[in-house]
This record gives sequence, C-alpha cells and structure tokens, in this order.
Amino acid sequence: MMHEGPANPLGEGTYDRAPRLEELVDRAAAAELCKSVFDLFGIPVRIFSAEGALVAESSAPQPVCGYVAGTIAGRAACASTVGAVKAHDPSDGEEVDHPCFTGAAYRIVGLDYDGRRIGRVVLGPFVPAALTAAPASLTRVDASFDEGRALQLLGQTPRVKPETLSRIARHLKSTLDLILFSGHKQVLTTQLHLASVKESYRELEEKTAKLTEAYERLKELDRLKSNFLAVVSHELRTPLTSIIGYSEMLAEGIAGEITKEQREFVTTIQEKGEQLLGLIMSLLDLSKLESGTLTLRKKTVALDDLLREVLTTVLPVARRKGVELRLEVEPSLAEVRGDPERLTQVFLNLVDNAIKFTPAAGTVRVVARAARARAPSLSGEAGFALLAPAAGALEVRVEDTGIGVPAAEVARIFDAFYQVDSSSTREHGGAGLGLAIVKRLVEGHGGRVRVEANEPTGAVFVVELPRSEEPRRSPGGPSHPPSS
Repeated sequence: MMHEGPANPLGEGTYDRAPRLEELVDRAAAAELCKSVFDLFGIPVRIFSAEGALVAESSAPQPVCGYVAGTIAGRAACASTVGAVKAHDPSDGEEVDHPCFTGAAYRIVGLDYDGRRIGRVVLGPFVPAALTAAPASLTRVDASFDEGRALQLLGQTPRVKPETLSRIARHLKSTLDLILFSGHKQVLTTQLHLASVKESYRELEEKTAKLTEAYERLKELDRLKSNFLAVVSHELRTPLTSIIGYSEMLAEGIAGEITKEQREFVTTIQEKGEQLLGLIMSLLDLSKLESGTLTLRKKTVALDDLLREVLTTVLPVARRKGVELRLEVEPSLAEVRGDPERLTQVFLNLVDNAIKFTPAAGTVRVVARAARARAPSLSGEAGFALLAPAAGALEVRVEDTGIGVPAAEVARIFDAFYQVDSSSTREHGGAGLGLAIVKRLVEGHGGRVRVEANEPTGAVFVVELPRSEEPRRSPGGPSHPPSS
C-alpha cells in the first residue's frame, strides 16, 4: 500500500542546477512502462524521485492489505512498512527486498543517472515463491488475525521467484535509462535555450540603456543647437539690419553723390545683405518651429488669391531666368483655415525652389484643387491609403520641368540643412532650410507635404491642407496666371 508524494514540476532555475527525476522522465512514458509490467506480471510498480515524490505507478488493491487494514493496529503497521520502504535507499547497483509483516515483500531498486542517485523503483507487494505459511509477525501485530485467512488472501497476491523479479527489475532500469537519456537531452536543450534568451535579454538591456543615454544626449544637443541658432540669428540680425539700411541710404545718395561703380558695389552689398537676412530669418523660424514657440495666427484664407500673390511675387525672377509660370485653380475652390503669412512662406519656398531648379524655357505649374482620394499602390506609398486626407481637404501641386529629385534622396529632402547636392561645387545655392520649414509649417496647419515620383521629368511637391468649415464668402473667379 504505497501513497503518492508531492509533485515537483520543472520550475525556474532548472538551467543552473542538476535536473531531478521528475524533470527528466516523461510522465506519460513512465506510466505506460509501469502499466506494461503490471499487466504482464500483476506486480504493482511505483517510481519515486530522490525526494520521495511519486512520478508514476500502476497498481491494484491487494486483498491481504485490505484484510489487515481492518484493525487499528494493522493500519498502523501498514503505514510503518510503507514509510520504511519509501525511505530505504539501496547502495549503488543494489536491489533490496523489504519484508512486510503480512509475509509479502517489496523489491527496492535504486535509479542512478550521470553518477548520482535520482530516484528508486518499488516493486510490490509480492509473495516470495518460498512462502508456505503466514509469518508469526502477523499475529504479533494483532492477535485477532486469522493465519489461515491471511494465507488464503496471500495466495491472491502475485508469487514471484527471486530470479524472475531480478529480470523484471533489470528490464525496468534499462528502459528507464532510455527514457532518462531522452529527457536529459530535452532538459539540456531547454537549458541552452534559456541561457541564450537570458544572455540576449541582458545584451538587449545594455543596448537599450545605451540608446536611451544617446537619445537623451541627442535631445540635449538638439536643444542647445536650437538655442544657439536662436541667439546667433538674433545677434546677427541687428547689425545686418544696419548694414542693409546704410547701404540703401548710400545708394539713394543721402550721404552725397556716388559714382556708377560705387553704386554697383553698394547695390551688391545691399543684395547680399538681404540674402543673408533671409537666411537668418529662416534660422529663426526653424528654431521657433522646433521649440514650439512659433504662433500661427489662423483665419479663413482664400487659397486662390494667396497663390496669385505668390506667383506675382516670384514673376520677376521667373522672367529673368526664362521660366514660364502657370496657375490652375479649380472653380469655386473652398477656403482654408490658416495663417496667411506662413502659408505664403510655404508656397513662396516651393515655387522659388521650382524656379531655381528649372532650366530656361522650362515651366513651373501650380495646381489648386480639392484633394483626390488615392488607392494604395505597391511601390512606395502603400500606406498612404490609411493616411489619405479626408474629403474636406485641399491640394496644391507645385510641378516643374527641372532636374527632379533622385529617388534615393526623397526620404531626406525635408531634413533641416540637408541638400541633395552637398558638394562644394554645387550649382544651386541655399542652406537646406526651406523644405524643412515648409514641412513643419504645413504640419502646424494640420496638413502634410509629400514628393511624387519624377515622371516623366521634374519634381512634384504636393501640399494638402484641411478645408475651412466656413462657407466661402464669394465664388472664386476664373484663374488668371501671371504673364511670364
């Protein structure tokens, strides 16, 4: 009468200690092995771990055990016998028979693996083949026991010869060795995997810490850069304004008449000063946009009128270069909600860029219309369908017939200070701030800007802005592109 001990499943920390029997043995396979022995020989089989936990068993109640458990003394003697059997630990390679007071016996077989004791197998109870009478120990436990009745019940318990029992024990051990070997391989694989995961996690933690440190450092550097730009730009603007003002007074003759050659020099000073002032203002704008201190004074804006003013402003530049300007506005175009000064800055930047990169006899075309819904494509913009503008959006396209934007550069052209041609011999000037400012200003209006593929030639910049919810005050008239 053997009783099941507490389970001891595989838990955390297995990879840093020697595995136990219950971790190495597949319980289903061990239970099937015990069942096969019990079915063949009728002998109960139980497998215990080194700590006494029951791993697998196959047994049936024995009549003699039920008989002796009918008295208090018999139950106490049974419990004592079972405790002694479970506690018995045979020496290496030894099989031990432990007698029961009923005349039956138990065979205890030690299980060793990898040079250490990991458990034991208990066969029984069984009746030794030489037993012919009930032992005196039966009546010593309780005088009320009937020896004849006990002997009759012992006859229903499997009777086994010692050599047969040894063969059964060897068979069990060899089969369990195979199961243990297979289980050990799985445990080792698990240990290696856990060790690999632990090491990967440690490396990931280290890299995360370094990335966090680098990110915080970059944030600090970015803040210092923005502060530096703001301070330097402000300090440069004050003396530069004086330079431009005095050069204008000299050109107008306020300080006295100047020669033609002197006037050319003064005019050059004025033009370069204004160019430098524009760069400084761009730096200030970028600094305010990055720090979030730029205020947008939004109101309802007629986009068609704003675009006509923009093209009128850049018309002299286009004429000097021989570039044709075209403005196409959809009839009854809705208005937008935005800061007219900043929107003018956006489209001046885009149109001025288009003129700059378009050769003589080329064309710059500005198209304003309601935004068209776009289906996802398989190349480049598959995710745009989810981010497509709502029905209440307007689209302004600035198209040119110039050199276009190389596909490899499209992802970076909106970065501050980035230039497609950054060589010292580049043909077109600029600090690489215009498109960065355009992107931030458009996003500040709740819109977005993108670049389309250069097909067949030239660049196409598309600005999408939310449409104003207010009704248009007056219907838009026909478009009159400025003369080039």
